[in-house]
Amino acid sequence: MTKKVDNDYKVIDSVCAYCGVGCDIAAHVDIKENKIKKIFAHPDGATSEGKLCIKGTHGYDFVDSKERINAPRIRKSFLEKNPEIKEAIAGTLTDLDDTWYATDLDSATTAGAMKLKDIQAKHGEKSVCSLGGARTSCESAYYFQKFTRHTLNSPHVDNCARVCHSPSLKGMRLTIGEGAASNPFDDIYKTEFMIVMGSNTTEAHPIVGNRMIKAAQKGTPIACFDVREIKLHKFSKYKAVTPHEANLLVLNMLAYTIITEELYHKDFIKNRTKNFEHFKENILNDPYANPEFFREVEGYEYLADMLPEIAREYATKKSLILWGLGITEHVDGSYAVMAIVHLALMTGNIGKDGAGVMPLRGQTNVQGACDMGMLPYYAPDYSAPKEVGLMTPQLVEGMLDGSIKGVLNIGEDLTHIHPNINKLVKAFDNLDLIFVQELFMTDIAERADIVVGVKSAYEKTGIYINAMRKVHLSTPLVKSDLPDDWEVLKQLDEKMGGGYGFETSEDIWEDVRKTATNRFTGASYDVLRANEKQGISWPITEDGSGTPVLHREDFRTKDGIGAFRYHGYKPFGMIEEILNNKLTGYHLTTGRIMAHYNNSAQTKFTEKLMKKHTQDILLVHEDDAADFPSVQVILKTEYGQTNPLTVKFTDKVRPKTLYTTFHHADSHLNFIFGDKSDELIMTAAFKSIQVDVIPVGE
Repeated sequence: MTKKVDNDYKVIDSVCAYCGVGCDIAAHVDIKENKIKKIFAHPDGATSEGKLCIKGTHGYDFVDSKERINAPRIRKSFLEKNPEIKEAIAGTLTDLDDTWYATDLDSATTAGAMKLKDIQAKHGEKSVCSLGGARTSCESAYYFQKFTRHTLNSPHVDNCARVCHSPSLKGMRLTIGEGAASNPFDDIYKTEFMIVMGSNTTEAHPIVGNRMIKAAQKGTPIACFDVREIKLHKFSKYKAVTPHEANLLVLNMLAYTIITEELYHKDFIKNRTKNFEHFKENILNDPYANPEFFREVEGYEYLADMLPEIAREYATKKSLILWGLGITEHVDGSYAVMAIVHLALMTGNIGKDGAGVMPLRGQTNVQGACDMGMLPYYAPDYSAPKEVGLMTPQLVEGMLDGSIKGVLNIGEDLTHIHPNINKLVKAFDNLDLIFVQELFMTDIAERADIVVGVKSAYEKTGIYINAMRKVHLSTPLVKSDLPDDWEVLKQLDEKMGGGYGFETSEDIWEDVRKTATNRFTGASYDVLRANEKQGISWPITEDGSGTPVLHREDFRTKDGIGAFRYHGYKPFGMIEEILNNKLTGYHLTTGRIMAHYNNSAQTKFTEKLMKKHTQDILLVHEDDAADFPSVQVILKTEYGQTNPLTVKFTDKVRPKTLYTTFHHADSHLNFIFGDKSDELIMTAAFKSIQVDVIPVGE
C-alpha cells in the first residue's frame, strides 16, 4: 500500500528483508530523490507488533551503496579461455579494471548460455547445478528450480536451508508430514508453557523474542536451553545450560520422565499416532534416557533434577517448543527435531491454539524457497521431483571429481556460509563456469566468471514467506533499473531453448498457484494485496482463507497419522570427555548478534550497524584466562584456521566453552569447520567443534 504524504514524500508498506520473522514495514520515501528516508513498523502491525529490530529500522543504506553491482561484469581470464564467447559479445565489453570487463545484461546472459551449452555438451546435462534463492522472492526461486530442472534438465538445485533448517524439514516430515511451524508467533501469548532450545531468540529473531519476554513477564514459564547463558535465561523459570551436543540426550530424557510418570495423553496417542509402544520400549531401555545420567556429568549434575521438572510442566500444560540452529546444526539435528515432535505427540501438544512445534527459520524467504521446490529432493509443494538431485555437500564433491562443471548462484555467498572453506575453494576453482546474481561483490562473486547485479528486496515486487508460513506480497520502496532475479533467468532460459512466457512476477506466481495447489490455490496477488500488512498463512484455500494452526484434525502424512521414530543418544564430544575426565580442549559454538544478518552482505553497508559490531569477538570464561595470555588468538583445527579473533572474558560461557559470531568473512570462522554434518540431510555441524587455541604475538 502506498500513501502520499506530500508532493515529494510517500509512505510505502512492504516486508523486512532480513530474518525469517518477516516483519511488516513502512517506509518514508522521497520520490524526487528515489531514496528511503526512514523505515518503521506499523503500530498495529500483525507480525512486528509495532516494533522492529535495529536491522529493520536502520538496515536499508545498502540500497544506495556505491558498492552495488550496477552493471554486469565478466572475468577477463574467462573470456580468454573462451574466445568464441568473447567474439560474440566483443562489441559490448568495456574495461572495468584488471580483472573484469563491464557489459550489458544481454551479453552477460548470452555468455552464460553459451558456456552452459558447452559444458553440457562436453560433460552431460547433469554437470550443472543451481544454488541459492532464499534471499530473493518466491517467484525467482520458483523460476530458478524450473529453469534448472526442465530447461537445463539437471536435478541439482539447493538453497541455504542446507546450512540451517533442513533437519527441521526432514525431522518434521518424517513424523508429522509437514516441515513448517505449526502455530503463529502470537500463540506465544496463548501458551501456558514454553521450551526454547538452541535459539538465542532475542538476538536472532528479536521480534519473536519480544513476545517471549512479554509472555514471561505476564507469568508464562519458559525453559530455555543453551550451551551458554543468554538474555532469554533472565526471563526463564528454568535456566538450562547444557553440555555441547546434548540436545538429543536432553529431549529423550524429557520423554523418559513423561513415560515413566505416565504423563502422556493416552487418547491422543491412540487416535492420532503410531509406533508409540515401540518408542516407549526403546526409551525405557535406553541407558542414556534417564535424567539420572547427568549425576555422572561433572558440572551439569543439576540437570538430573531440572529435566524432570520441565517434563512435568510441559506435559501437564498447553505447551509450545521453539528452536533454532542450536538444534539443527549438529550431527544428530534431524533426530533431535524428531525428538521434539515426539514430545508434542505423546502429550497432545500440537494442533491447538498455544500448543505446537515452531522452528525459527533464519532467512527472510528460506521457507518460501523450500516451498517453491528449491531443494534436490522436493519439487514445488514438496512433491516428488522427476529426478532427485544432489545436496550442496555432494555437489562440492562433484566439483572436485569433475562431474560438476557449472554453478548458477542467486544470493547465497557459498564460499562464506558453508563449512570447510579451503575445500570449497579448491572445488570452485575446478569449475568452468560460476554465474552469480548478487547485490555486492561477495566472496563467491569475486570468484565468479560472470556477475549480474540485481534488484534488492526493497526494489521489487515479490512474495516472501516467513517462519510461521505467512505469505506476504512485498511492494518496492524505490525504483531501480537493475533486473529482478527472474528477469535474468528469463533471458538465460530463452537462450537455452526454454520459454515459459513469463512477463511479470505475477505471471510466475500464477504458475506457482497452478503447481503448488496444496498451499497456494487461493493466494492471488489481489488477495495478498488486500492482506498486505498481516499476510496469510498457508495452506490458503480457494476463497483466500489461511491456516494459522496446522494439524488440528489430522497430520499432513499420507495416512494422517503422526509417527514416533526413536533414535538413541550415544556419548560423544564434550560429554564423552567429561565422563572420561579428559575435558582439556576447548569447544567452540557460534551464533548471531542483532545488528548483523548472516554474512553481513547487506548490513555491513549501514554505518550504524557496523558501529554496533565491527568484528567477531571470542567470548572466553574468566577461569580460562591463563590459556589466553594475548589480546587476540587464532583458532585452529585439522581443516584450517581463523584469522586473529579478539578475546573478551565473561562469566556467560562455561569453562572450556568458547563462543563467537560468524558475521564477518575476514574472521575465517568457516575455515575451521570440516565435513561433519547431520547424518540424514548433510547440514553442517556448526554449533560445536573442538579447537586448538594459538595466542597471537606471544
